[in-house]
Amino acid sequence: MSNRPFIAARLELFVDKRFEQLFRALGWRERVIPYTAYGDEGFARVLGRVVLTPRFSDTQLGKVAEEFLRRRGWRNFFTAACVHARYTITVGDAVVTGSTDRGGYIDHRLRGHGLGAGWQAGTVRTPTSDEATIPVQVVGSDVTFGLVSDIDDTILSTMLPRPMIAAWNSFMRTEAARQAIPGMAVFYDDVLKRHPGAAVMYLSTGAWNTHGFLKRFMRRHRYPEGAMLLTDWGPTNTGWFRSGQEHKRTSLLQLSVDFPRIQWLLVGDDGQHDLDIYSEFATANPDRVVAIAIRELTPAEQILAHGTTEPLTADEPLPRDIQVFKAPDGRGLRRLTREFLGLA
Repeated sequence: MSNRPFIAARLELFVDKRFEQLFRALGWRERVIPYTAYGDEGFARVLGRVVLTPRFSDTQLGKVAEEFLRRRGWRNFFTAACVHARYTITVGDAVVTGSTDRGGYIDHRLRGHGLGAGWQAGTVRTPTSDEATIPVQVVGSDVTFGLVSDIDDTILSTMLPRPMIAAWNSFMRTEAARQAIPGMAVFYDDVLKRHPGAAVMYLSTGAWNTHGFLKRFMRRHRYPEGAMLLTDWGPTNTGWFRSGQEHKRTSLLQLSVDFPRIQWLLVGDDGQHDLDIYSEFATANPDRVVAIAIRELTPAEQILAHGTTEPLTADEPLPRDIQVFKAPDGRGLRRLTREFLGLA
């Protein structure tokens, strides 16, 4: 078998390079899009993307136009990636260099930053870009509790799996029209009050292109801040599309390696495969899971999610000592878990 990447990946790389050459010839310049980084007192995982933007975007008129356009979902998906662009990351005492992947993404692990627990800041820049500030969630060495939350149909009503509805929600609707799931922000806030300094991770099959929108949405609806683990919707080195389920499984495994002391409260919904994925993780790592909380979709949402009115169930049996709580919204989950999680 050939070691060459899948033909779709090679085609994407060819097209991206040609567009990059064109936009550079037109005078577009590099810009770093920072994503939320995470780590502990020994390491940090820095995430971001380097893209090209027109020079007029730095003017006052350009900033106003960009602010208006990005509120429309389609604008998030039109970007010119910088393929294999060099960058420099500074986090505390650590200064490292690297290059973006073929999609312009940064995913760099570093050690020896010397920062204490809490929200810290780092910077990323390229040789021709301005310096971008990256928020870094540093989890203390004494923290033993963490929250992993799905996004689509768990905290944000998207009905994402149906292609036409997904396209309408993602590309056409304004950000202000997107709805939060009732009570979920309050539920998370109460949980985290019991566990100050806890690790907070949002795990989704959504595209990295929506990171900015999701961050603004979470702030507007007062969800706790945390790192987002999203994915790239493009082709992989082995196929046309990435597996969303595999992305979630791999991310959960990575979190268990990154934070071996932490037990996780896993929150998702029953419209996709969250319960199955969480059950697999809990079976393999029963000492890493506090409980599983599942938001139940309405029959209409179930139809839009996977074509039937019945929720998806877990094929993997759960360990007996892992509790699963199910409710249609955050208020119901808070009520059901109040005694188990010690909520006020």
